[in-house]
Amino acid sequence: MACLQLAACLLGGAASPLAADEFRTPAISVARVDWRAALDQLRTEIGTQPAVVPAFTFVGRPRLGAPDPRSMPALVQLNATTSQVFTGIGRSPVPVLLPFDAAAYLDAERHGALENLSLAHFQADFRPAEMFDAGPAGYDAVFSLEPGEGDGLPQRIFAKPVEVQITGSLLTYELNDPIGGKGEPVKSLAAQYPDLRRFIREGYVRYAFTRFGIPYVVSIQCLDSVAKPKRLACREAYPVAERFLRALHVAGGLPSRSRTDIASEAVDRPSEVSPDFTYRPPGDIIANSGSHRQSGRVDYTAYSQIRFPLAKAPAFAHSQSSHLLKLSARLDELSVGPTSYPWQDNFCEARSFSVGQCPSGFGHQGQDMRPAPCPAHDDGAEHCDPRHQPVVAVRDAVLIRSPKQQAATLQVNTRNEHIRFRYMHMDPSAMDADGLLNGRHVEEGEQIGVVSNYLDRPNGTTRHLHFDIQVFTRDGWLWVNPYVTLVSAYERLIHERGREVGPHSIPVAADFAHALPEDMTRRGPEERGEN
Repeated sequence: MACLQLAACLLGGAASPLAADEFRTPAISVARVDWRAALDQLRTEIGTQPAVVPAFTFVGRPRLGAPDPRSMPALVQLNATTSQVFTGIGRSPVPVLLPFDAAAYLDAERHGALENLSLAHFQADFRPAEMFDAGPAGYDAVFSLEPGEGDGLPQRIFAKPVEVQITGSLLTYELNDPIGGKGEPVKSLAAQYPDLRRFIREGYVRYAFTRFGIPYVVSIQCLDSVAKPKRLACREAYPVAERFLRALHVAGGLPSRSRTDIASEAVDRPSEVSPDFTYRPPGDIIANSGSHRQSGRVDYTAYSQIRFPLAKAPAFAHSQSSHLLKLSARLDELSVGPTSYPWQDNFCEARSFSVGQCPSGFGHQGQDMRPAPCPAHDDGAEHCDPRHQPVVAVRDAVLIRSPKQQAATLQVNTRNEHIRFRYMHMDPSAMDADGLLNGRHVEEGEQIGVVSNYLDRPNGTTRHLHFDIQVFTRDGWLWVNPYVTLVSAYERLIHERGREVGPHSIPVAADFAHALPEDMTRRGPEERGEN
């Protein structure tokens, strides 16, 4: 735990030590697109339908990196067609690969056959995209395959549609990631994707490859276990993902002006120090509360400048694990109060979730927090309704959420960021009624729900908000510690700088170890107090 003294702590894989109490922005690499190779692939794909070849103009040799669309008229023509299905596809600065056969679509349109064919006919039987978002960083899309669809696929036990995600991005976040870059080849796809890697990570089977100089990742959420009607096993996901990969075509995109890599730098923080707000160091989780009793993740990165996700201060970040609540409250009583400062990181608390950034490889994935209790009158009556404490969007973003899902994810796609923020424990029926569904755009500060206690069912957990962050890497979307990002956001909310205290001076290991379970990762979801 010496790293908690700050002087020797490093930011991810950075070479220089951090100054005490310094927060840093992430380091981000920017890829270079080989548009000439993308045009060559498009020319080959269009050539499968000779009748539509005259609709595309492949002239000259485009200047690499040229931002002028006139230098690549075939791409402009392609976007004009595919934007009818995938709105805004031309905003992507990387070639958009989708399971959409644009040549066959155009051929059917020319012959007046579109009205007799479903969109799935041109998408290898995948349903119309449930979410498509393109922006200055790249693009993301979600498709699904219904049970029984897909000629030649083996029968499966899982009885629901299988959702497939794809991301192609100019930006990749540079993490200290000891298990990154691993995977196994897929022989049946080796000719089409020579560098393809398949691996299971953080609850997803992922297929990572490079095309036109750009990293792409196709992923399906699954469990590496026995298949059940309500639980998708990764082995049942493999043939769906591989069908998706075989069907990928160049569907759009346009060159943008070249950019340089984004270096990590110090985060601006308020100069006035708060008399009240204190927080324990990142990685300083309750002793022995990590999986296999390992420690937390020391990470002083503020991954994005966000608006704090709870509408008002004060707010408190503490463990909400069912096994640790009483212990956490006791520790708070010994420091300040049962629901008060200092905050404490719980990113790597023991859960069964795979989290590569945690020392044990398992963790909580995010940070739990709750608003202050409602103040009471002298007669004991509360000033506010604890069931209506607002949760707000942390950034202008597009929503990723299917009906009935209990998680809502906001995605930010800008010139300098490709990042996701996930909220949990709000009531799914309320989110459905409010239209918080795939593709909706929300504005920073917009109310998107209230602090609640939903986990698989109403009253399934304590009343709190779980908040987490994923960034795009060459292994796909990975969870990172949101703690410092939230500390930084809270400082902007209260216009004061917090004070780091600790690490723990209370002898937790000696006095309270008996209160911790032997191994929380072996327990069921309800016993673990997931998320």
